[in-house]
Amino acid sequence: MHPKINVAGTELKPCSTNPMTGWFRDGCCNTDVNDRGLHVVCCILTSEFLEFARSQGNDLITAVPEHDFPGLKPGERPKTVLHAR
Repeated sequence: MHPKINVAGTELKPCSTNPMTGWFRDGCCNTDVNDRGLHVVCCILTSEFLEFARSQGNDLITAVPEHDFPGLKPGERPKTVLHAR
């Protein structure tokens, strides 16, 4: 397992806890070999980004309850919205 540090070399801090995000749903950008998409980026969402993602077929705004995904809003700080393809 890799160290749990950020790009500045310091300890990871929770980025989002309501809703709880992250691969392990611990609020941090922790990951392991089972995370094939490597969801390791924390960001602050803008409406421009959300609309762009939706225009590209990646609707992050609409909730998907069956996947425990509440939908995202501008200003939120998620970590699991990025997915490597």
